[in-house]
Amino acid sequence: MIKKDVIVIGAGAAGLMCAATAGYRGKEVLVLDMGKKAGRKILISGGGRCNFTNENASPENYICSNPHFVKSALSRYTAQDFIELVERHGVNYHHKTLGQLFCDNSAQDIVGVLLTECDWAGVQVELRSEVNSIDKNEQGYQVISNGKTYQCESLVIAAGGLTMPKLGITPIGYKIAAQFGLKVLPTTAALVPFTLHDHDKQRFDGLSGISIATEVTSEDGTTFKENILFTHRGLSGPAILQISSFWRAGQAVTINLLPEHNLNEVIAEWRQNQAQKSLKNLLATILPKRFIESLITHGEIPDKIVNQLNHGEIEDLSHYLHAWQIKPNGTEGYRTAEVTLGGVDTDELSSKTFEVKNVEGLFFIGEVIDVVGWLGGYNFQFAWSSGVACGGAV
Repeated sequence: MIKKDVIVIGAGAAGLMCAATAGYRGKEVLVLDMGKKAGRKILISGGGRCNFTNENASPENYICSNPHFVKSALSRYTAQDFIELVERHGVNYHHKTLGQLFCDNSAQDIVGVLLTECDWAGVQVELRSEVNSIDKNEQGYQVISNGKTYQCESLVIAAGGLTMPKLGITPIGYKIAAQFGLKVLPTTAALVPFTLHDHDKQRFDGLSGISIATEVTSEDGTTFKENILFTHRGLSGPAILQISSFWRAGQAVTINLLPEHNLNEVIAEWRQNQAQKSLKNLLATILPKRFIESLITHGEIPDKIVNQLNHGEIEDLSHYLHAWQIKPNGTEGYRTAEVTLGGVDTDELSSKTFEVKNVEGLFFIGEVIDVVGWLGGYNFQFAWSSGVACGGAV
C-alpha cells in the first residue's frame, strides 16, 4: 500500500491548482487522471489560447443554487493573484473585450505553469490512471487505481463535469458523490450553442457564418449584449452561449438585433433624406444583407420603398427587429458545451474549504459542483480559487 497525505482525482484546472497549493504546504500529494495528458480542457479552451481568467470576476458572474457560496473562495484568490502567477512564469498574454485574458502563444503555457508548480511543490501526477474503487476507513480513504492501492487522509474530487466526452471525460465525480450520499443537482449542458427546429433551419439556410451584434434576453429577464452567430445547426456566438445557461427547454429567447439603434428614429431619418430607396437596401446598411434578404424572402418584413411604409408597418418592423423571438429546438449538448450546469449541491460543502460537511476528509472542487460561471474566463477563475481554498485546507 502506498501512503499519501492527499489524493486528488482529476488533473484539470482545479485539481492541479489544489495539488500544488497542498504540496507547497509540505503535504505528500498524488494526482490521478485517466487521460493521456493533464489539463485536457485547458488545452482546447479559447480556441487553443485559453481564456485563463477575467479581470472582472465577482460573485455576480456565477450561477449557483446558493449565490453566496462562491464569495469566500473568489475573495481569497482573485484574478489578479492568478495573473501574477502567470507573469512569474513569463507567460505572455493579452486583453480582449470585457476583461478577458488570453495567452499570446498557446493554452499549453497555462498547463505548463500548473505542472511546473506541481513539480516544484513535489506533487506526483499519474496519468492514464483509472480509479477502480474508493473506500473510507479509519485512516481516511483507500483508493485503488491500475492495480495499485493508495491510502490518504484527504481525498479531493476535481473530476470535472460531463462536457466534451470526446476528451475522455467521465461522470466519476458524480458517482463518488452518490457513493457518499451527497445530493447531486440535475445536470445539463451550459455555455452551449442552440439547435433550431426544422422550419427555422430552412428559413436561415445559407446564413451560416453571419455574425450580428445583439442583445439577447432569456425568459427570466437575464440579458447579454454580445454577438450571435448563425451556424449550420442553429445559433451560436458569445451572446447565445451566455444565455444558454439561463434557457430551459420550451422557452423562447428575445434578441434585439439593433441594440445601438432606435429603428423608429432611423426610419424617420431615412424617410426624410432617402425616401425613394428600398427598405431592403437601407436595412442592409445596419444589418447583414443576406440576413435581410432572408427575412424578406420569407415575408417577415415588407419589401417596399421606405416612403411607402405606413405607421403600423413601421411599428411592426421596429418591434420585430428590436424583439426578434426565436424558440430553440434544444442545444448541441455536452459534445460542444463548455461547462456543466448543476452538480454536487453546494449545501453539502464548506464554502471556505470545500470539504463535505458530513464526511471528514472528502472535498469537491471545480466544475463537478453546482457552480457555473459566465463565458469569458470566469469558470477558470473559479477553478483556481476553489483549488487554492481546498489546497490550503487538506
